[in-house]
Formats: sequence, C-alpha cells, structure tokens
Amino acid sequence: MRHNYKGRKLGTSPAHTKAMKRSLTAALLYNDRIKTIESRAKEIRPEVDRIITWAKKGDLHSRRLAIARLGGDKELVREVFEKVEQGMFADRQGGYTRIMKLGPRKGDGAPMVIMELCTEPVAKKGKKTADAAKPKKAAAKKAEKVEEPAEEVIEEATDEAVVEDANAEAAEAKAEKAEEAIEEAAEAEDSKEAEEVVEEQAKAEEAEAADAEVAEEAKEVESEKDHEE
Repeated sequence: MRHNYKGRKLGTSPAHTKAMKRSLTAALLYNDRIKTIESRAKEIRPEVDRIITWAKKGDLHSRRLAIARLGGDKELVREVFEKVEQGMFADRQGGYTRIMKLGPRKGDGAPMVIMELCTEPVAKKGKKTADAAKPKKAAAKKAEKVEEPAEEVIEEATDEAVVEDANAEAAEAKAEKAEEAIEEAAEAEDSKEAEEVVEEQAKAEEAEAADAEVAEEAKEVESEKDHEE
C-alpha cells in the first residue's frame, strides 16, 4: 500500500521520484526550458510555481525554503531571486510555466513535451467599448423598433434616387444657362469693341478729309497771291 505518499507515482520509488522532481525543477529554472515526459512536467509545475512565489516574497525565510527544496543549491536560488527582483514575473499572479506537446516518443510511445518558463510580459486586455457593454436584450429591442418593411425601404430608396436625378438635371441646366450667359456677354463685349473701332476709323477719316480741304484752300490762296503779283 502507498502510505504517506501523494502525487503521481511516475514508475519509480518515492525517493527516486523526489530526486527526479528536484533535478527537473532545477534544470528548468537554470535553462528556462526542458524536454521531458508529460506526466513529469505536470508533476513539477507546482514546485516551480512555489519557488517563484517564494522569490517574489524575497525574505530570508523564503530563500531558505527554496534552498531546501532545490537540494541546497544556493547559487541557483540566488540567481532566481535576483531575476524576480529585477522584474521577471512582476505582472503575473501565477501560471509561470508553459507546456507544449511534441507527440509520442519513438520506442515506448511516451508523450513528450517541452516545458518552459513564461518570461514575456502579459498582454493587458483592452477596455470594452460602450456599445459592446450594452446587454443583448436591449440591442434586440432597439433593432425591432428600428426595423421597417422591405417594400417601404425600397420605395424610399427609389424616391431618393429620383430626387437625386432631378437635382442633378437642374444643376446641369443651371450650368448650361450660366455658360450661355457668359458667351453672350463675351459676344456683346466683342460687338461693342468692333463698333468703337469703326467709330474711331470714321473719325480718323473725317479728320484726314478736313485736313485735305484745309490744305487745298491754302494752296488756292497761295496761287491767287501769285497771280496778283
């Protein structure tokens, strides 16, 4: 009978099991990762969590408990306590290890796993938005109130489309009228400019004719003077 013994048997004697658990725990704390059988990994997980919890406390009593649990390895305990004191596992309240399955071992088919320490920081969950926090029943009632028959929605959509088309046509007509007005104004300006040019030319011709008449009269007067002399 198994008197005064708890936990997995692991196929060995109690003394051998105790020594094996101690060595696996020390190997995991030293290397941050080990490869072992799934049952052994699950068995040493509480031991690792307990030692890290003592390291978080950091007092002398916790340090002596860790040294006793690791078989008197003071250097390993000092290293673990220093890492925890520097901030490792500061944002974790448990679950300091991770087990990843590798499949059965060739030969005896034992389930093999990789066990490692969770040294990365914990990702904080984002705050829930106000819309996500609303109860589903209230959202369902609101949806029922907002829902309308499909035919009415289609009619409204068609009416909106007709109105949009009419507005577009009116805008195009306004644009065409504005363009025509601009063209007419340009033509009027051109005609005014042409009339002004014609008037200036007529005035210039009249001035030239007057000058010619004055010159002829002056010549006649000079010729009369010559005859009289």
